[in-house]
Amino acid sequence: MSNGKLSPAEIDERLAKLPEWVVDKQKLYRQFEFGNFVEAFGFMSRVALLAEAMDHHPEWSNVYNRVDIHLTSHDVAGISARDFTLATRIDGLL
Repeated sequence: MSNGKLSPAEIDERLAKLPEWVVDKQKLYRQFEFGNFVEAFGFMSRVALLAEAMDHHPEWSNVYNRVDIHLTSHDVAGISARDFTLATRIDGLL
């Protein structure tokens, strides 16, 4: 698995396997909604553990029951396979 920047075709191919994720502002993006703030914050805590284990941290925000996550690989100035790996693991928490 390459750690380099993915081409637009490679991104589209991988997005087909993660239908809830899109490209927004040249980053992988998904919005999550939960029943309340505690559920949203609990989800963020679980994501934080995954991200720390991968040493690959999201750009994210939380407003009440909503969590917005953007993933990008700063070292390659774009979306890499690591972003898709983390996105897949994040989806696995649901």
